[in-house]
Amino acid sequence: MKRIFIIALAALVFYLGSAIALHYGQKVHNELAFDMETLFPPEIAYPAGQIFATTIVEVVNGELDSFFGWRPNDFILWGPGPWADNNANRQTGIILAVRETMRVFKDNLTKVSGADFDPNLLDADTFFRNDATKFWFPSAEKKFSEACGSLDLYVDGLKNPSAGSRPINKRNAELIKLFQAWIELLSDAHAILFRKTGEDGSPVRCWDTDDDFYKAQGYTHALYYFMLALKREYDAELRGREVLGKLFDEVTGALEEASKLKPLIVLDGGPSGLFANHRRNLDGYINEARSKIFSIQEELDK
Repeated sequence: MKRIFIIALAALVFYLGSAIALHYGQKVHNELAFDMETLFPPEIAYPAGQIFATTIVEVVNGELDSFFGWRPNDFILWGPGPWADNNANRQTGIILAVRETMRVFKDNLTKVSGADFDPNLLDADTFFRNDATKFWFPSAEKKFSEACGSLDLYVDGLKNPSAGSRPINKRNAELIKLFQAWIELLSDAHAILFRKTGEDGSPVRCWDTDDDFYKAQGYTHALYYFMLALKREYDAELRGREVLGKLFDEVTGALEEASKLKPLIVLDGGPSGLFANHRRNLDGYINEARSKIFSIQEELDK
């Protein structure tokens, strides 16, 4: 009996220690080692599209090159299953945000009616749409790395005009389409965080709520860095419009807070309950960002 007690106690200590280690490891991982001002000093002019494309690469490589790498296609202990699944769900949200952003980047920001797609952006968009849970033939990591390589080629083409990379066209109508895509992503995040039943109609259990939390947070992580890049890309256009500049900062601030929210345990307390409801807390930042993006759209329409 004593041996069983010792084994059970050791298992409990191991479980709690692992959970705490994963928690603090995730907190560190959540902050991308990417400083916009250092990589792209404000006093230097860059071809339109370089900062945005490079930021997409940095966000994706931040997941591929992390200690545990790409999680959604890993074996059960590290994939989106019963154990260390927080980052797997977060990465699922990140790649969905990358795909929607890449689609508008290719279809609208760098293209006008009747023109061809930029071939490197077309390749990157295609590669990013590989199954994020595919382990091999080909693996998700391989295709996402190829997508980043295509974006690197796009940036090289911007630096060399004869290569023909298509720069961002800086048209308000096209920028509005990007913000519309982001609004739809944040609306999806809001719906995820407020859902009470799963796709099969079964109720959302307490062990499902952290999956929803981290998937929605993955959206905000990617969009936070994309928003920083967008402000730099459109710096000249924003400089004379104080209201737009302020709205950009407010959206970025809300997304940053959302992307770094990391409770030890994702709780799902009721509105009048003693415990926090972390899904609702995250949703507050998401709704703030979404409403301010609506305001940006209205300003761009003027």
